[in-house]
Amino acid sequence: MKSYQKLTTAQPAGCRVEEEGAAPMPPGRGKLAPWWVGSGLLVAAVLLSTITVWVLRQVSGGWLGPTPPPKCLLVPESHRFDCYPEQRVVVTQELCESRGCCFIQSPPPAEGKRGVPWCFYPPDFPSYTLESLNQTALGMVGLLVRREKAYYPRDIQMLRLDVEFETDTRLHIKITDAANPRYEVPLDVPRVMKRAENPIYSLNFSWDPFGVLLQRKATGTVLLNTTVAPLIFADQFLQISTLLPSKFLYGLGEHRSSFLHSLDWNTLTLWARDVSPTESFNLYGAHPFYLLMEEGGDAHGVFLLNSNAMEVALQPAPGLTWRTIGGVLDFYVFLGPDPNMVIQQYQQVIGFPAMPPLWALGFHLCRWGYGSSNETWQTVRAMRNYQIPQDAQWNDIDYMDGYRDFTLDSKKFASLPSLVEDLHKHGQHYVMILDPGISSTSPKGSYWPFDEGLRRGLFLNTTQGQPLIGQVWPGFTAFADFSNPDTHQWWLENLQHFYAHVPFDGLWIDMNEPSNFMDGSEDGCPPGELDNPPYTPAVLGDSLSAKTVCASAKQKASVHYNLHNLYGLMETKATASALIQIRGKRPFIISRSTFPSQGRYSGHWLGDNRSQWKDMYYSIPGLLSFSLFGIPLVGADICGFSGSTSEELCTRWMQLGAFYPFARNHNTQNEKAQDPTAFSPSARTAMKDVLLTRYSLLPFLYTLFHRAHLQGDTVARPLFFEFPWDVATWELDRQFLWGRSLLVTPVLEPGVDSVTGYFPQGTWYDFYTGSSVNSSGEMLKMSAPLEHLNLHIREGSILPTQKPGTTTEVTRGNPLHLIVALSSHATAWGDLFWDDGESLDTFEQGNYSYVVFNVTQNIFTSTVLHASTEASKVTIGTLSIFGVQKPPSKVLLNGQEKPFSYLDNQVLTVSDLGISLSQGFSVQWL
Repeated sequence: MKSYQKLTTAQPAGCRVEEEGAAPMPPGRGKLAPWWVGSGLLVAAVLLSTITVWVLRQVSGGWLGPTPPPKCLLVPESHRFDCYPEQRVVVTQELCESRGCCFIQSPPPAEGKRGVPWCFYPPDFPSYTLESLNQTALGMVGLLVRREKAYYPRDIQMLRLDVEFETDTRLHIKITDAANPRYEVPLDVPRVMKRAENPIYSLNFSWDPFGVLLQRKATGTVLLNTTVAPLIFADQFLQISTLLPSKFLYGLGEHRSSFLHSLDWNTLTLWARDVSPTESFNLYGAHPFYLLMEEGGDAHGVFLLNSNAMEVALQPAPGLTWRTIGGVLDFYVFLGPDPNMVIQQYQQVIGFPAMPPLWALGFHLCRWGYGSSNETWQTVRAMRNYQIPQDAQWNDIDYMDGYRDFTLDSKKFASLPSLVEDLHKHGQHYVMILDPGISSTSPKGSYWPFDEGLRRGLFLNTTQGQPLIGQVWPGFTAFADFSNPDTHQWWLENLQHFYAHVPFDGLWIDMNEPSNFMDGSEDGCPPGELDNPPYTPAVLGDSLSAKTVCASAKQKASVHYNLHNLYGLMETKATASALIQIRGKRPFIISRSTFPSQGRYSGHWLGDNRSQWKDMYYSIPGLLSFSLFGIPLVGADICGFSGSTSEELCTRWMQLGAFYPFARNHNTQNEKAQDPTAFSPSARTAMKDVLLTRYSLLPFLYTLFHRAHLQGDTVARPLFFEFPWDVATWELDRQFLWGRSLLVTPVLEPGVDSVTGYFPQGTWYDFYTGSSVNSSGEMLKMSAPLEHLNLHIREGSILPTQKPGTTTEVTRGNPLHLIVALSSHATAWGDLFWDDGESLDTFEQGNYSYVVFNVTQNIFTSTVLHASTEASKVTIGTLSIFGVQKPPSKVLLNGQEKPFSYLDNQVLTVSDLGISLSQGFSVQWL
């Protein structure tokens, strides 16, 4: 049987290895037998399928209908690619065969599942033919021709294929209309100047039917094989399918699910939508990128640069189908081969994340329903009274006058300017919410944001050229068009006016899918193929306008049909630019709706979750997914947003949330308070202790964010990123790492005092005590009383920590404590990035310090690779070394004897070092 699952190194029949620079094969050659066709096995497969279907028909009393043609019986269930994916349609044999497809009924799937498609493509379904292929400076250009029309309107018969071998680990494949320009995502992507010289991939083509076959040279693994179903490219329906080399697939956000996606007939829809996180729904953001682990531990990623409504259908073959209803098919493939490298390569295309201000990594507190600035202030004072760390106080929409942006409730929030002044005096910060819906009902001349936006023509318009009016919190609203550069200036001016009264430090931009309490507008949406396209992906509400604006709405850059998934990103770019101009410091923004490249401008929170144990669990796959998407500053509402939390749940959630990269406790109105001061002394102490642990780790966390900003490293990291050869790590999503070094194992269920976690092979050290655990790669049960979070340091690591204070400002002035976790070879490595914590572009301008720590042969060295004045303001106070096998007789600091302590659990500690971070030094133990 001919198969492209494992191509040999020899050129396969019907394919052409094109990256070697040979002349292209003439058209008409290179016919590819479908992957499932093989001479002897064909007869056997048909016979077996026929017998199986006959037996089923007898058992079912004939409900399965007439016997399908042999070519249809040939296709195994797992490889049936859906020919009739329309929602809410009962697919009949007549409907199916009108498309030229195979119809075989299968037993109904379980509730909520799609199941095996009844209508699927036969092996000989017409597709495109590759008519010509020519070499270019960067790769190839080809012409694709379809001679038989497919079944969606405005089929495009001639397509242009552009292939660029951009780097040795990055391939760019783009398919678009050969004759007419089409909408493309306005995202800045790198332009290469020369072709990759030694790519680690080989690219093959099937000519008729056209197909892409991409192979990893080192292993022969086929990463893409698009010959398994026809390419369809109509004006409003674009579809391409591929086999996958394994079932271990991650990404494709934003959804609530396990981190590892199920390939059991699972369709993931990408269309930004305001809805509380719920399994199977399309949520706030759109991220058409997946990471896939291959047998042996290699990894690759695929990014479809397309912002239209989209769905990705996964099936057990394993296989995947991309369906989108606009734009072009613009694919980037990242070859890794390590999963960390895949994510770095992805971010080389979409952009590396911004460096956050240090205070953004502190603890944030918010709720909807404080009711007044005085009550907000009371919460801040209570936190200070109990000396619980807090860096930022937030307000939700109740600070506004009538929920209108850029206004202040002059009665309930009259003291807000004084509160913000008080926060600043205490080294704390203030963040407020903003929505993109601008109230349209105020008397003319009384509300500048709407009046001026209307005058300048800055709102989304209907097809008739009038502002589209929807409904959000203030009532009827117009929606700012952030695709218009003039809107950015208006947004800046509004923020400047408000900042003059309330000097905020960061912004929380919500409702920016954009959310609308109506479907479309106050007048609905007009008839036409933008609001009612020939095919609508499986969106919540079955309509593109469900709880958002009309797809036909006009924007400066294009129609909303094309720009919807970009709305939040465009608002974020305007907001980041405004904050930089207003404050002159690094902007801090948390956005609900996101799209690739979002991390360059903002972080994200995982939306309006619930105070339930399962929501706490689902936050971990959420964190890890956004790590893949290049948005490391991410977290969920600690203790849950809606519903009423319990003391146990909130304690456990505060322990987990203290290790979200972005840590905020947030609560809805009309529920009891859930900030740490609202609980019993024992719970309050447990919450305080874990926050102090977080603050002690800020130098380590800040350095991880520097590495994310510099080269696209992840901050919250799945275990398999560090142990890709260990298949047991591939499904883990109840634990995670900070960087490569710190393992977090939270309790995620009620009523327990222990937790089981996986420890990859090696030595792991208890963060608090330094006691070691040697694992062969196994699940271990650990004590976990309510006041305790299990944290372990990986052997070979050095963590820079600091004596914690109640704010990042206080903490950063305290002495450093370096924790060394020796490997089995008695070596270790770590680093520290240090700057002023808030200035723009400190690394780019050289205003930073970078220190590398190393241990070998019983000598610890601190080497300053780059220095700034900031490093001279902090000292290294203590050095702890975990895993020192025998008691030293003496310890030398820069050659001078120094007092030390040594414990039975093999922890060596040297205190009172008093060395400036800007000075290199060594410690030796003998």
